[in-house]
Amino acid sequence: MRHFDLVIIGTGSGNSIPTEAMAGWQIAILEKGTFGGTCLNVGCIPTKMFVHTADQAAAPANAKKLGVDAHTDTVHWPEIRDRIFNRIDPIAEGGRNWRANENANVTVYEGTAHFIDAHTIDTGTGETITADRIVLAAGSRPTIPAIADLDTTGYHTSDTIMRLDELPESLIIIGSGFIASEFAHVFSSFGVKVTLIARSNLLLRHEDLDIAERFTEIAQTKWNVLLNRKTTRAEKTATGVRLHLEGPNGEETVEAQQLLIAVGRQPNTDLLHVDNAGLDTHADGRIKVDEFQKTNQPHIFAMGDISSEYQLKHVANHEAKVVRHNLEHPDDQIKSDHRFVPAAVFSSPQIASVGLTEEQAKEKGIRYVTATQAYASIAYGWAMEDTTGFAKLLADPATGQILGAHIIGPQASSVIQPLIQAMSFGLDAKTMARGQYWIHPAMPELVENALLSLPLD
Repeated sequence: MRHFDLVIIGTGSGNSIPTEAMAGWQIAILEKGTFGGTCLNVGCIPTKMFVHTADQAAAPANAKKLGVDAHTDTVHWPEIRDRIFNRIDPIAEGGRNWRANENANVTVYEGTAHFIDAHTIDTGTGETITADRIVLAAGSRPTIPAIADLDTTGYHTSDTIMRLDELPESLIIIGSGFIASEFAHVFSSFGVKVTLIARSNLLLRHEDLDIAERFTEIAQTKWNVLLNRKTTRAEKTATGVRLHLEGPNGEETVEAQQLLIAVGRQPNTDLLHVDNAGLDTHADGRIKVDEFQKTNQPHIFAMGDISSEYQLKHVANHEAKVVRHNLEHPDDQIKSDHRFVPAAVFSSPQIASVGLTEEQAKEKGIRYVTATQAYASIAYGWAMEDTTGFAKLLADPATGQILGAHIIGPQASSVIQPLIQAMSFGLDAKTMARGQYWIHPAMPELVENALLSLPLD
């Protein structure tokens, strides 16, 4: 049985852990799927390449209000798909080849691994190995809801929908979160008739309530949004799929050529049989870790989707840096910083957020003030004729420290960055607003004016 100094399970952010400082270690890297993990292959990178293309396809429809007659002639799905994956697939294969064939101290095992005990791992290749240290970076996978006959109907997840052979005329999406919202934007912009089915009364219900309500209102003007629906049964038809629903008006059915399941993701802890290693887990299956990314087994670290509540690539990258340092410097450990974790939804319109929502502030009993600033109130908002976007800030009225920021509108994911920086470095609202120049007339004036509108003590 071969023994390693370090075993890493998962090749997303976990693949960045081995460094030149570990050149003297014998390292095993285990991967059950495509090298590079979720973000590179089926997550943030390909989806945003599709989103950018969708933004271009949708732009002509918005030009009329600016006095420009424009239209999208044809969407060439195979060309769009192949442009994206002809760039991504070689990166995944190149990463695999580099680790497998060009790192003398690294051995790659390609199989579904699981624990036998806290130091022993079945690699899923027929070989069992042991290790002094183990890093779990095995990520997550799409959650499949318990819907009668779904398995015999045929469906896609975010892992497969981007590689369709042809663009469907219609698509049903089950889900109301960011994955569902982004794919609804992509496919509707390409001319697909989209039906979005949500169990709750809002889309993006984990966002600040004002943001979620505005996004839902906008979505209902573009897609067939069915709220407060429970999907009870799926049925294969001659042309695609039919879903049976229960809703406010009783039973109903919807049909489309393709079906996308986008109700969330679950950590891959069950595949790893982490109970065999004696690892503690949360109720949702995530592995419990401390501030140093250590599990209750001191030689086992966990990071990314398999342990994090955020399921965000930038969080996994941050945690990978922490794990790498703590492996290299066991006597000088550093902590992860999850105080101000931002997130964005790349739908239409974009959404970005960081910190507390107003509902969370109320629930925690935190004293706060809030201000809302519309895109339509700034000069660049006039240029875009934006009538729906806004920024909402929460701040401590006594100190001016920003507690939360939420933006819906053009380029929200970029506009919010100065607020993330201010929160991370303790810059108060007054100093931030008045202590620097703000380019006029640029979109960040939205942030400036929102800061100046906060009713601080």
